[in-house]
Amino acid sequence: EVIPHRRAAGTPRALAERAGRRCCLGWDFSTQQVKVVAVDAELNVFYEDSVHFDRDLPEFGTQGGVHVHKDRLTVTSPVLMWVQALDLILGKMKSSGFDFSQVLALSGAGQQHGSVYWKTGASLALSSLSPALPLHQQLQSCFSISDCPIWMDSSTTAQCHQLEAAVGGAQALSCLTGSRAYERFTGNQIAKLFQKNPEAYSHSERISLVSSFAASLFLGGYSPIDYSDGSGMNLLQIQEKVWSQACLDVCAPHLEEKLGSPVPSCSVVGTISSYYVQRYGFPPGCKVVAFSGDNPASLAGMRLEEGDIAVSLGTSDTLFLWLQKPMPALEGHIFCNPVDPQHYMALLCFKNGSLMREKIRDESASCSWNKFSKALKSTAMGNNGNLGFYFDVMEITPEIIGRHRFNAENMEVSAFPGDVEIRALIEGQFMAKRIHAEGLGYRVMPKTKILATGGASHNKDILQVLADVFGAPVYVIDTTSSACVGSAYRAFHGLAGGTGVAFSEVVKSAPQPSLAATPNPGASQVYAALLPRYSALEQRILSTAQRPLE
Repeated sequence: EVIPHRRAAGTPRALAERAGRRCCLGWDFSTQQVKVVAVDAELNVFYEDSVHFDRDLPEFGTQGGVHVHKDRLTVTSPVLMWVQALDLILGKMKSSGFDFSQVLALSGAGQQHGSVYWKTGASLALSSLSPALPLHQQLQSCFSISDCPIWMDSSTTAQCHQLEAAVGGAQALSCLTGSRAYERFTGNQIAKLFQKNPEAYSHSERISLVSSFAASLFLGGYSPIDYSDGSGMNLLQIQEKVWSQACLDVCAPHLEEKLGSPVPSCSVVGTISSYYVQRYGFPPGCKVVAFSGDNPASLAGMRLEEGDIAVSLGTSDTLFLWLQKPMPALEGHIFCNPVDPQHYMALLCFKNGSLMREKIRDESASCSWNKFSKALKSTAMGNNGNLGFYFDVMEITPEIIGRHRFNAENMEVSAFPGDVEIRALIEGQFMAKRIHAEGLGYRVMPKTKILATGGASHNKDILQVLADVFGAPVYVIDTTSSACVGSAYRAFHGLAGGTGVAFSEVVKSAPQPSLAATPNPGASQVYAALLPRYSALEQRILSTAQRPLE
């Protein structure tokens, strides 16, 4: 037996090769595609493939993998499209000569919040699959809803209000479940289904998340929901890790039995269905480790540890935090941590990301990133006390729109010189991230690493400001398949014993991120003075914006 990580005797490569290439598979059922990677015992990715819904399954008529309904609020995806995509990708692997007999375990990720409704009798169909036929032909009549609500859906405002009112308000719900009520969160989607289509609800024997649905396909039986993805439902008490009776009662009757009991994210939920053994040649002992959400799986793929923070600098900027003692708030989301059931993770999203940076580049650096970088290099840390807020679209963290500039005396001014404007934008974006992260209970620790990904992570001068504001070193990491790779890592973790073994120990031989920036001397003093000012000015803008018109 090849030890699937480097904890004992270094797992010599020769041994692994002699036994064939023993591996774990990581799956990602995302909005636009299903993707798979194979990761060997040395934690190298040696195979990847994908099926793109719009391109490879045009008969479902999706755009971007989804159907946007006439009301522009309801957004769904066909569940059989996901099933057929799995048939396609396994077929591609088989015809490429992939050796399924070497797969020790598999795990996966699903787009968060989406829900799948299994019709009464579906478990029988799942457990008696014929290896002669593809999955989609055998599961056609297994779903009580053919189009599943997904994370882009925002049609459940009424249900959100009902849920918050029932538990004592938004903050109370956040303390209980990690987030205030959000339209895309699964509990509110289930409540809407029960109210609008009670018949389909009563004919559903099981309700899965996209992640646990995908795991169920591999198990040939219903997979439980894991704690981490279960935290994105407005239903799980994140401290006790049990369904909240109060929330279940508001949403729909008999909901607890339709959801099943949640499990730790590193649980082995069973062995692979004999369907895959006979049709593709998987070994009968291949383990299935609980699938989780794509964001939790990315946290695993980036190998975040306690005190670390990942910053994805894209169209919108997203922060992933590792938290020990969460402080749930009205913004952001707190989930159970997918690799350490004692700890938590948080997500914060900022809408004004790369488009805002490009706009200021065009206005203040004549469309040139070179000039933009020069401006950051030529201005002092702290920008001589000049602070700026740049929200051309309505921000969600916090809810502010417009541009607001303040001089060192906290007086609002109408404009800054170009180079001051550029530093004010970048410092402001990163100070906001630190302030709101700390609002959820995050603290920078001596061992903190910041992992930067996304478009702006290629700009070393932007990363220098990030290092200075947080007072921690910044590393860059390739995250093109972080949810997939994280799922394969999680499979190795489950195989190694899950909760009893440190995830960091299992993945320590994986490729290391590369150092991009370390804080300048004196940075911590500069920003220790600026951060409280920035926070107070943000509150000032908020209160002005919320003041009723005379």
